[in-house]
Amino acid sequence: MPYPQRAEEAKLALRTARRIEREIARDGWPVGASLGSEEDLRRRFEVSRSVLREALVLVEHHRAARMRRGNGGGLFVTAPDHGPATRAIILYLEHGGTRVADLVTARLLLEPLAAADAALRVTEADVPRLRALVLPPGHVPGRPADIPAMDVFHATLGELSGNPVLRLLLSVLIELTDRYARYLSGLPGHETPLGESVEHGRRAIAETVAAGDAHAARAAATRYLDGLARYTAAHPTGVLRHGTPMPEPEGAKLGEALAVRVHNEVVRRGWPVGELLGTETELLARHGVSRAVFREAVRILEHHAVAVMRRGPSGGLVVTEPEPSAAIEMTALYLDYRESTRTDLHTVREAIELGCLDLILARRHEPEVSARLRTLAAASDRTGAPPPGRDAFAEFAVLAGNPVLTLFLHIVTELSARHLREAGVPLDPAALAHWTRLANARVAAAVLADDPSLARLRLRRSLTKGFARLP
Repeated sequence: MPYPQRAEEAKLALRTARRIEREIARDGWPVGASLGSEEDLRRRFEVSRSVLREALVLVEHHRAARMRRGNGGGLFVTAPDHGPATRAIILYLEHGGTRVADLVTARLLLEPLAAADAALRVTEADVPRLRALVLPPGHVPGRPADIPAMDVFHATLGELSGNPVLRLLLSVLIELTDRYARYLSGLPGHETPLGESVEHGRRAIAETVAAGDAHAARAAATRYLDGLARYTAAHPTGVLRHGTPMPEPEGAKLGEALAVRVHNEVVRRGWPVGELLGTETELLARHGVSRAVFREAVRILEHHAVAVMRRGPSGGLVVTEPEPSAAIEMTALYLDYRESTRTDLHTVREAIELGCLDLILARRHEPEVSARLRTLAAASDRTGAPPPGRDAFAEFAVLAGNPVLTLFLHIVTELSARHLREAGVPLDPAALAHWTRLANARVAAAVLADDPSLARLRLRRSLTKGFARLP
């Protein structure tokens, strides 16, 4: 499978993958159905064999469909799990030196919400399963619990919430914080914060959810995460790239597994943008794979902007600056399969935006933050597009200084817009940006006036009105 000879061909392969995935979504995600043979697909989408095969690498990587060879073969629709979207988000976050404290802050916003929603939806059949996850079988009270069991317990809260958006974002946060806990547990002189207090905290969450008490469940989850926040505050240098390597996906093809290994190498080396990882010949020898497997891995790495294959005498696989488009696409695909609603997205967006406002209120006297707030407040009497280089929908997330919340808000805002476009709702991006900027200006003015209550009221009202004014 040769590399596309031009950047246009790589873009055509990506567009073809998206067309295939949109067709699957439009047909209601018929798991097990055949989309046709390779030749059928090549004729239908009017692309070359090499471009189609590049596209199929991405479709399989997204877990939207799987190619079967031989008699009766073809491209068959599969049921995706959250793994590909989770890994895409994690990959993007690992680049920028995101702090573990940023993850815990995001969990403090989302996990209590999940616990409260779980309490409202819990059934009697759910209770034994939830209680069984509080501690692993055979656990001795007072000794550190098994970290993977901790992962499953908290992820189950997201599942029981009934909100697929919340479940997906929590799975990212839980996996990353637990990976870092595993890393710390292997260092001399470090112990993970897993003892009697954690056992008690998890039990309190489980029992308040089991009782159907949303208020108590939210409070129990908040207390538990406050303890985790205090622990991470004692390790302020912790960043994601210091955690354990990303595991290879279960059942992954050889190309995907190699892409994960290369990604882990890039993370281990501090994500040195512009650095040459090696020529194709060198990397083939280093990893002991075929050229076809290697080039499939390169396509995945390029899709995530981890590295790109540069041509010429001094060419090879070069580390690049990641950007969030792959994470957004894979998240959109998974949430489409899970039939997430605009209400699901709005619930998560409201929690993130209000959490960002609380972070800004805590930083409002910092010179850089106060200067930006004054600029935002002064925009109330202006018209037109937002200032160059600024996204009106992410102003407060950027000011909050938490890259996790900035990415999450980017994702839910983009997916909300897609919901509307797919529903045939006409959107005027300039008008929406202008309306959002005016709402931001009112909130910024309240923050500058040292009136937190008014700032929160204005933000809540703007989010509610913005939701209500769109069908």
